[in-house]
Amino acid sequence: MLFVYPAVFHKEDDAYWVEFPDLEGCQTYGGTLNETMACAQEALAGYLLTLLEENQELVPPSDVSTVPSGGDSFVTLVTCDINQYQDTKAIKKTLTIPAWLNERAVSMGINFSQVLQEALMTKIQANRM
Repeated sequence: MLFVYPAVFHKEDDAYWVEFPDLEGCQTYGGTLNETMACAQEALAGYLLTLLEENQELVPPSDVSTVPSGGDSFVTLVTCDINQYQDTKAIKKTLTIPAWLNERAVSMGINFSQVLQEALMTKIQANRM
């Protein structure tokens, strides 16, 4: 599902930050304009997905020509496809492992989530062949 909302990009020193006037609290930042645009797309997708998952009504986007800016700021449209983000949202899983295995893995600094994800992806790929 594709969404387009106006965003105000602000330049400060050697970085940018962006806000979505229609979406209270939806803000992000980046070091370069390209990075900030990518972050804006992710922030927009995350914000809209949260609203949809909580069955809240989406605010319609304002007409870009009515959104004020000033100084080193400019307004542009930010597009996001929430389908790209929807399936990648992390979920919490509880699992049971032997105590000795847990202690050894913790002492080695092993990231349990990463190991489980990698193992599951390997297993899924093997089953596809």
